[in-house]
Amino acid sequence: MKNQDSLFTHKKFVLLGAALCCLLWGSAYPAIKNGYDIFEIAADDLPGKIVFAGYRFIFAGLLLLIFALLQGKPICRLSGRQFTQLSVLGLTQTALQYIFFYIGLAFTTGVKGSIMNATGTFFSVLLAHFIYQNDRLSINKVLGCVLGFAGVMVVNVNSASLDFSFTWLGEGFVVLAAFIVSAASLYGKRISQTVDPTIMTGWQLGIGGVALTIGGWLTGGTLTFHSWESAAILSYLALLSSVAFALWSLLLKFNRVGMIAPFNFLIPVSGAVLSAIFLQESILEWRYLIALLLVCVGIWRVNVSR
Repeated sequence: MKNQDSLFTHKKFVLLGAALCCLLWGSAYPAIKNGYDIFEIAADDLPGKIVFAGYRFIFAGLLLLIFALLQGKPICRLSGRQFTQLSVLGLTQTALQYIFFYIGLAFTTGVKGSIMNATGTFFSVLLAHFIYQNDRLSINKVLGCVLGFAGVMVVNVNSASLDFSFTWLGEGFVVLAAFIVSAASLYGKRISQTVDPTIMTGWQLGIGGVALTIGGWLTGGTLTFHSWESAAILSYLALLSSVAFALWSLLLKFNRVGMIAPFNFLIPVSGAVLSAIFLQESILEWRYLIALLLVCVGIWRVNVSR
């Protein structure tokens, strides 16, 4: 166990692992857009999108639980209290936050939604300050978060698509989704001290995925597999979710939240760059370089030695 602890607290591994998680989550942006086209989900078909997300997380959870079984881990040896905790985590971190996020995006622009969603990092750092004695706010953390948030704004603001209007159903729901996932991540860090992170992530993704799927079905959503491409894109999304969530849970278990959370600013930046590449858009823009530089400097400021 000590060897594992030292690996997941080694600074280079933490930096590479957290960056990999954010790169995978960033790749979900173009993959989901392609998925909507392949499954023929209309832009205003919110129930269909929720069912699509539900299938994705159910398969991701199953992948992790099968992986844990192959490692000889007892995936069902959970107390009633532990299973209740995992259910709460799945219903909040996976199901509830995605419902709020999708509803919010339906009432705001993608640019504003991406920027509002980045506020989750601030919530994580602020909540950790009040919960953990060894994770207090500092000048470096505040400066790093501000720089990272500036990078998210730079990569998203390229036209007059951003204004200062605010609606509860739009920007409000996106911010609420960001708060939910931040609070749930801290709750997951607590659970991971008594439940193996792989098993914890597998169950919470599966439970959340089932809740999303049922909710989508009840509101009229469907998902039809039209070709092998349908299975391929869903498999990729499930795989990236299982790998990224499991690795992120391990990093949170062995490290301070304030050290890991600022990497979230990489997600919209990498998502914008990867979307430009895979959706055949121009990536030769200064805003991508400036945004990446701001985010990287922000992450460095948070993790710089005192």
